[in-house]
Amino acid sequence: MTNTNDTSQTQDSRKERTRDDGPDAAPDRPSPMEVLRQARAQLAELTGMAAESVSSFEQTDEGWALVIEVLELPRVPDTMSLMASYQVELDPQGQLTGYRRASRYERGRADPHRPGGR
Repeated sequence: MTNTNDTSQTQDSRKERTRDDGPDAAPDRPSPMEVLRQARAQLAELTGMAAESVSSFEQTDEGWALVIEVLELPRVPDTMSLMASYQVELDPQGQLTGYRRASRYERGRADPHRPGGR
């Protein structure tokens, strides 16, 4: 039995060492496009609001950080619809670990928190 246990430990340590060896070495880590799709779907499911676009995306030490633009309140005309930017955090496997609304704005107006917006 000791031999079986040693073999599984060796295999586990090999997996850990090869995680940084290339794109094929870490099958449990999703591609950036998979992360984007998962983040949009998870945020929409949690908030009940349509995720329209991803305006920021980066890989972090803890996983992934995104800013997702969401339609909060549709209005007529569409340029008056109320939009929001949500900061979303995901773990390395692409599972949502937290989110918060960073800002709200009308679709037809520039966000005052963004460069160039007034």
